[in-house]
Amino acid sequence: MRILVINPGSTSTKLGIYENNTLIRKEYVKHSPEEEENMSILQKVESRSKTINQFLEKNGYRTEDFDAIACRGGILPPLESGTYQVDEDMVQYLLQKSMFDHPSNYAAPIGMALSKEKIPVFITDPVSVDELCPEARLSGIPQLKRLSLFHALNMKAVAREVAKEMGSDIKDLTFVIAHLGGGISVGLQAKGKMIDVNNSKDEGPFGPNRTGDLPVGDVVEKAFSGEFTEKELIKRYSSKGGLISYLGTDNLREVLDKSKYDNYAKQVLDAMIYQIAKEIGGLCAIAGGDIDAIILTGGMAYNSDFVERIKSYISNFGLVVVKPGDNELLSLAQGAERVLNGEEEAKHLSLEGIL
Repeated sequence: MRILVINPGSTSTKLGIYENNTLIRKEYVKHSPEEEENMSILQKVESRSKTINQFLEKNGYRTEDFDAIACRGGILPPLESGTYQVDEDMVQYLLQKSMFDHPSNYAAPIGMALSKEKIPVFITDPVSVDELCPEARLSGIPQLKRLSLFHALNMKAVAREVAKEMGSDIKDLTFVIAHLGGGISVGLQAKGKMIDVNNSKDEGPFGPNRTGDLPVGDVVEKAFSGEFTEKELIKRYSSKGGLISYLGTDNLREVLDKSKYDNYAKQVLDAMIYQIAKEIGGLCAIAGGDIDAIILTGGMAYNSDFVERIKSYISNFGLVVVKPGDNELLSLAQGAERVLNGEEEAKHLSLEGIL
């Protein structure tokens, strides 16, 4: 069984070719930000599809050599966890209606363009997976609802992996899962459902380049101060906050090294670790302390010093399991394979009344 995996980013598209769950070829296809800056989303999809076709031709593959194409899910309406078959309605939504212009929105349209309807195209666990319990949906005022936007693909994948290692069904387990990357998502997965999670775009702990929770009154004051345009302010909070705003770098290793001799760097790092631990602890409280494991994952989980400092706060809450990285390509391939093997039935996203 051969699957082509497509995961677009802002400056490159990660590609993987899997045969029976084994990666046989991986490549990052580079794209020029300058060339794409003035392109429409459709033009970006066409340009990247052409580049991917060239990659396939160079390596001796045709589209029909694959059993499926697995794509990263884009910013879709709230939906259940699982693997979805891509159709024209989903493509049109991602191209025209998505609430954010994000590179992940290009994946399914690229997959459809490449497949030419000869092979199925799937997405698995996009960031808009929504399994929040009713209590988690209220923000504090009726006009603003809490959104479920998180690192669903990786967090769901590591939950399945840890459940398998425990020899249990995921529906019988309760995990607190912390994805520690450029964005930080901390969620409570109870009986297979992510019933609460911070929106990693603008909630939760601050991270390498995002601010997390902020004092709302001060944010409103800044918004009306005339110092920033709307786009400038959003960028400041969503990609220029956190470590990079305090210390001028979002590289965790650099910050750890600097914290050994710089008291201010140590204070900032301590604060980020403190906030991550506090988010984890809060979800353990919601679960009533009945936690089968706390799972630490994402790129920052590779750093053992960083992980040990988080564990010093949370180890008393339960077993801590570390699963570094995001393994996005493998997780997407596995999602498609579960459908092709009959282990899981492909879902279909209804967009009636939205398009």
